[in-house]
Amino acid sequence: MPRHKAAVAVLAALALAGCTTDKLTSTTQSAAPATSAHRSGTGAQSKFFVRADFDAQLAMRSQTPQGPTDKPWEQAIAPQMVDTAKYKKNGPYHLCFSNAAVNNPWRQVGWKTMQAEAGLHKEITKFTALDAEGKDDKQISDIAELQAKGCDALIVSPNTTATLTPAVTAACGKVPVIVFDRGVETDCPVTFIKPIGGYAFGADAAEFLVEKVPAGGKVLALRILPGVDVLETRWSAAKVVFDKSEVQVVGVEFTDGDAAKTKSIVSDYIQRHGKIDGVWMDAGATAVAAIEAFEDAGLPVPPINGEDQQDFLQKWKDAHLTAIAPTYPTYQWRTPIIAALKILKGEEVPKMWNLPQPKVTSENLSAYLKPNMPPLHYALCGCETLPGFPENWGGKKS
Repeated sequence: MPRHKAAVAVLAALALAGCTTDKLTSTTQSAAPATSAHRSGTGAQSKFFVRADFDAQLAMRSQTPQGPTDKPWEQAIAPQMVDTAKYKKNGPYHLCFSNAAVNNPWRQVGWKTMQAEAGLHKEITKFTALDAEGKDDKQISDIAELQAKGCDALIVSPNTTATLTPAVTAACGKVPVIVFDRGVETDCPVTFIKPIGGYAFGADAAEFLVEKVPAGGKVLALRILPGVDVLETRWSAAKVVFDKSEVQVVGVEFTDGDAAKTKSIVSDYIQRHGKIDGVWMDAGATAVAAIEAFEDAGLPVPPINGEDQQDFLQKWKDAHLTAIAPTYPTYQWRTPIIAALKILKGEEVPKMWNLPQPKVTSENLSAYLKPNMPPLHYALCGCETLPGFPENWGGKKS
C-alpha cells in the first residue's frame, strides 16, 4: 500500500476532485524518453507508475473474488487479512468521515450510498462527516478536527495523494483509520479499500481502443486532473498499452471534468486532424459531451470509452456506439462502513481490500441501463436494496 497509486478511485469522477497541480495542454511527442512513446505521442510515464502494481492489477482482472456473490462491496480479491483485536471495543459507535468532496455525480451517488449503509446499523449512533470541498488544506484541517470529536474510527477519502499523507499518518496514531477510493503514501491505515484500481480501468479502455482502432489511427486521450493517484494510474496504464500498439495518440488533454471544455477540446482536434479514430477517457462523466462534438461536426462517433453513468449508457444504446465502460464502482462507498464495524468488533479485515471492478460491454449493456434513474446516476451503486431507493438517488419507481 505505500505506493499503490491506483486509487490505491470517480468520479468520477471520476471525477475526482481538487488538485491544483499545473495542467498539461497537450502531451508533446518530444517529452517521451522511449522510442515507442515517441511514436505514439503519449509522452513521459507518470511518476505514479509502479510496474509491480500495474502487473498485479491486470492479473486481478481474471481472479475470482472471495465473499457473498450478491454483495460485491463485501467481496475481496486475494485478501491478506490483518488482526484488529487491539481496536475491539463495545458499542455503540461514533464513526467519522473526512470526505474529499461531493463535487461531481460519482461522489454524490457514493455519498448517498454510504449514508444509507450507515443507517442499516443500529450500533452506529453517531456519524460525523466533513466535506473538504476539493481543498487539500481544508481536508487537513477536517482530519484534525475529527480527531477531537471522540471518533471510534475515522474513514478518509483523500482529496490528493501526497499532500494528505501526513494528515492521515498523524491520525493513525490516535484512531483506527480506513482509507478508500484514493490512496495515500503510507500503510498505516488498518485497511485501504478500492476496486481493483486505476491500472485496470485505464488498461480496459486502452485495450478496447487498440482492438477497434485501425493501425495508424488517431486517438485523443482526455484526462481530468493531474496528481490524483487513481487518475494518474488510469493514464499510465493506458500509456503502456498504447506504446505497445500501432495507434497514434495525437493529444493528451486535461478537461477539468467540464462538459463544455471537453466538447471544445474534441471539436478543436477534429478541426486540426480532420479525423479522430478513437477517444480514451480517464473518467466518463463528460463522455456524452465528447460524443456530441462528433455529432455536431456531422461525423460518426469513433470507438470511445465512458463509465457506468446513465447518460452515457443511454447514448451508447440509442446511437449504437462502439464503446466500453470500465467502472470504478460506487458500491465501494458501502465498504468503509462495513470495515469500520468489523475493526471495532475485533474482526479481521483485508489490509488491501480489493473489490471487484466489472466493465460494461455491448453484451451486458442492457443489465446496467436503468431508464428510471437520472442521467448522472452510476449503475454500479450497489444501492438497489437500500432503504429509500430509488427516490433518494433521484430515481422513479418503475
